[in-house]
Amino acid sequence: MNSKYKFLLSNTGLFFISTFSSKFLVFLLMPIYTAVLSPDEFNTVDLMTQTANLLIPMVSLGIPNSIIRFGLDKNYSKQGVFSVAALTYAFGFVVLLAFYPAIVKITFISQYVRYLYLYLLCSCMRTLVQQFTRARTLTRLYAVDGIMATVSTLFFVYLYLVKLNMGAMGYILATITADFVSFLFLSVVSGCWKSFSFSAVDKKLAKEMLSYCLPLIPTGVFWWITNVSDHYLVTAMVSAAAGGIYAISYKIPSIVNLFSTVFTEAWQISAVKEGQNEHPEQFFTTVFKAYQGVMFMAGAGLILLCRPLVSFMVAPEYYESWKFIPVLIMATIFSSFSGFLSSIYMVQKNGRSNLITMMTGAFSNIAMNLVLIPKWGAQGAAVATFLSYLLVFVLRAVGTSKFIKINFSPLFMAVNVALTGGLAFIMINEISHWIVISVILTVIICGFNFMPLFSFAKSLLKSLLRKRKRA
Repeated sequence: MNSKYKFLLSNTGLFFISTFSSKFLVFLLMPIYTAVLSPDEFNTVDLMTQTANLLIPMVSLGIPNSIIRFGLDKNYSKQGVFSVAALTYAFGFVVLLAFYPAIVKITFISQYVRYLYLYLLCSCMRTLVQQFTRARTLTRLYAVDGIMATVSTLFFVYLYLVKLNMGAMGYILATITADFVSFLFLSVVSGCWKSFSFSAVDKKLAKEMLSYCLPLIPTGVFWWITNVSDHYLVTAMVSAAAGGIYAISYKIPSIVNLFSTVFTEAWQISAVKEGQNEHPEQFFTTVFKAYQGVMFMAGAGLILLCRPLVSFMVAPEYYESWKFIPVLIMATIFSSFSGFLSSIYMVQKNGRSNLITMMTGAFSNIAMNLVLIPKWGAQGAAVATFLSYLLVFVLRAVGTSKFIKINFSPLFMAVNVALTGGLAFIMINEISHWIVISVILTVIICGFNFMPLFSFAKSLLKSLLRKRKRA
């Protein structure tokens, strides 16, 4: 154990402060959203948000990935990286404006298209300065911005939804305004605007950055398809109300995704830094084992508590959404593992393999949705999502072994999957004595994963104590 683990944990803590506050806000606001918006209205808003998430990789041309990869590399000028990224964003948004006549014809968001464009613009501006802040390793500033963004979002949600009663439009405006405030704050405090210069735009750097990130545009689209196609298909094949309820069911699994997002933001910095050294296998393996333990423990706990959480967080008409949560939590766990492995492709600047694995997952997800939704309804969509992410993880585990050989401990992972899958099955089907059995299984899962985590923490603590003693 050495400083690289301390560096990772330190960054994880700071990113946790930033991301936890903003992501946890989703759960704080769920009672307001479900009280103010009907299932049909929430479905419309969620579909519009997901449409924006589909367009963002296209507008940005995937450049946020290059900001991190090249901004962290000491061989490249940070001023050049920021200037190329800013011009790429500007070009992408101008192209999007040309498609306005086509986008305005999309039925379920036609009345909100202008707000969609504002949403995209503010989101892209904020992402530009956020990613550059991360690339400069200004993690404390990044954390402060996350807290401020949370406070401003709370204020604007209260203003637009509660005081002004603006409904779906208020939901969208709250996000737009909060993103813009965050953009202004980071731009002024970090002084990143000083890094922009036309003279700093190097053609060779621009070519390298675009060569790396352009293949990640379809990767982002395929990731979006895997995440969201089930929502669209449930809406189309079952009903809009069912789509709204299914959309709500994603909110609890996003707690697992919260931990994954926090860790990934910190991990990408360490992966790029350490992945270029000789023999990084031990570091990657050690971190993945600890990460796996945390994810399965968190997933099991949320599966056990999903019913009371849903009852507390949402209006009664959304309560049945709990039935889809256990399977979606398992899907989120493997989505997180796939994201961990994508960092190896980032280190190798291998966007092509990232694309192929995600494309396979997206197409398999759609195919399984078409088969399973008619058979099992929305639960079929949840199962399809889990299986597609499991497939992506397996493909990446095999593919990344060419670059960095991680010991995944297949038997250890198989036991985790079996125990968590059994817990999900028992909860959903409410078999006899399901409460007692579910509690016992959760304890077993936590105990099974605790020892590896305890060993990791013990070794890290001994290392830090030895270092302090030597000092």
